Amino acid sequence: MADRRADLRAMSGAVSRSRSMGDSAASDRGRVVRIRSQDGLSLASRIFDAAPSGRLPLLCLPGLSRNSRDFIGLGQFFSRHPVEPRKVVALDYRGRGLSDADPDWRNYKPVVEAQDVLTTAAAFGIERAIVVGTSRGGIIAMLLGALRPTLLAGVVLNDIGPVLEGRGLARIKTYLSNRHSVAGWDEASALVRSVSEAQFPGLSEKDWRTVAEAYFAETRSGLAPQFDPNLRKTVVDIDVTEKIPVLWPQFMSLAGIPVMAIRGEHSDLLSPRTVAEMAERHPGLEQFTVPRQGHAPLLREEPTLQAILAFAARCDR
Repeated sequence: MADRRADLRAMSGAVSRSRSMGDSAASDRGRVVRIRSQDGLSLASRIFDAAPSGRLPLLCLPGLSRNSRDFIGLGQFFSRHPVEPRKVVALDYRGRGLSDADPDWRNYKPVVEAQDVLTTAAAFGIERAIVVGTSRGGIIAMLLGALRPTLLAGVVLNDIGPVLEGRGLARIKTYLSNRHSVAGWDEASALVRSVSEAQFPGLSEKDWRTVAEAYFAETRSGLAPQFDPNLRKTVVDIDVTEKIPVLWPQFMSLAGIPVMAIRGEHSDLLSPRTVAEMAERHPGLEQFTVPRQGHAPLLREEPTLQAILAFAARCDR
């Protein structure tokens, strides 16, 4: 299908809209829109449009090696809600998903990605939003609290906090280092299941296929993870046996902003002790635990989505 492009002048320059699927499929998965970063990269976002309302949009930021496909279920739920529909914008960071790879892998860091988020928000005319940040996305959300607090009407931190557990970091480092292609979807599903089943014991075969479809993309050589292989270089020097820097100053940039902390019951990156201290330092913190899930909760089950829905409504008010 021919691409449809329209230029919108903003901080980032041109915004291009493209559809590579049929109208129905594109609607189900959101429409992909591309903008230019300040250093010239094409950055993709997945937009789930909703009926006009005064409700704040959700701005969704994925994990370190993840992409906007992780938020397809959430995007469908919120944009099509029969009573409280709201727009959802999910980002692909540079070097992930459908965004361009950065020729300098050293730019794969939260402060650069936070600037890309601000560029994206400006391009789409988003002045206020509720940010949903999974893992790396939550770190970026905390940085936004210092860089542009007026953008944040509320923040959902999905399985991330100011203290990162070494065991979880070690696991993330291992699976990034073992990046490789697979032949087909059955193998892809089996691979993600072998890596994560201990933390997600309740997922069905269909669930694992959905997880695999968000992680892998079809290429000429088979199915490959949707991130630049150079992203692995950012974790090579992490020594999980040493003391890991904490992010309490960044978290406290959210002190005057509504915050919801979601934790997977089996998470190895965010501990209950850290969540408890977050609540002490941010007395208005809302907490939600996703049973039978680990790092990071998928944000696709009805109870979790309903909890975010209620939080978003309070942010609207």
